[in-house]
Amino acid sequence: MKKENLPDIIPEKMTIYEYEQKYTKRSNLKGAKLFLGLLAAAIGVLLFFCLFSVTMRVFELELPSNINIYLGSATAVISVLLYIFLFIVPLVKISKLNYFVTNVNAMTAREAQKHNKKVRHELADKIIDVTAKVEGVGWYDSAIVGQLAIAQKANDEKALKEHLTALYSGCVKKNAQDMIFKTSLKTAMYSAVSQTNKIDAMLVAVLNIQLVKDIVFLYGFRPSDAKLARIFGSVLRNSLIAYGIGGVKIGNTIVQTMGNAVKSIPLLGAAISTVVDSSIQGLTNGVLTAVIGRQTIKYLSEEYRLQDVLDGIEIEESQEDFENTCKELERELKIGKPAKAS
Repeated sequence: MKKENLPDIIPEKMTIYEYEQKYTKRSNLKGAKLFLGLLAAAIGVLLFFCLFSVTMRVFELELPSNINIYLGSATAVISVLLYIFLFIVPLVKISKLNYFVTNVNAMTAREAQKHNKKVRHELADKIIDVTAKVEGVGWYDSAIVGQLAIAQKANDEKALKEHLTALYSGCVKKNAQDMIFKTSLKTAMYSAVSQTNKIDAMLVAVLNIQLVKDIVFLYGFRPSDAKLARIFGSVLRNSLIAYGIGGVKIGNTIVQTMGNAVKSIPLLGAAISTVVDSSIQGLTNGVLTAVIGRQTIKYLSEEYRLQDVLDGIEIEESQEDFENTCKELERELKIGKPAKAS
């Protein structure tokens, strides 16, 4: 008996209600934006406090009055410039980037799909533009970018998404990991050298924000307000931890466990204490910076994946479609209604 060829079983698309149940979380958009602003302000206050403290210490140095005033004034000007270029500018650049809308329900899904499609095309334009105009940047695979440009020109949505996904899962992810390692190493080295809690906190805050800015510019989009608020919360936490460990002499405790041989040589004991202190502080701050980088990549990858899932779901008729149906029904009923007897 000849077996009939059975058709392949095509999995059903996820409906908006299934998506909502699985991925959507209750959130207050205005509250998330407000919380994000408060966290950014808190980081700004911490940086201002650290820069102000350093400036005042320069004014308090025991130097001839004229030199003291000039040096202190120069430090104040440099502090203002550092505050603007290392905090305000990256913050503004991050906030101006677009993001995918993925936390949706049945009422907002269609608008989110339209918005996300626009964001994808903006990303394609940015990646193509950077690859064509910036020499030596090396962020993106030129072969995939060439295919992306063809898909963008042909308005081939499927191919565009495939090439973007190939970039994000390949060269973009690798370059982001390289950014994390370099910034974490830089944070660790600077912290080991500074040996001052205020400078440690300032370095960690600035380098963490710079890392977030670099990663989101590499990806071309930023996390949503709620996710970005979590990242900024981690930046503030890292800065406060750096401020705390900057004033703790960890090495002294370790030296005490090294035995009488080390204790009997005061100079050696002091040297070991300093080295251990700086190493542990540097390592701690470096690891905390790496955590920020990984958290940023995680949120970006998660929201990119969810926008792709959302783009393929089935959405039932909109309110407008429903109203049109009601009008059509009303019109048919009026047409079919018998005339009243006079």
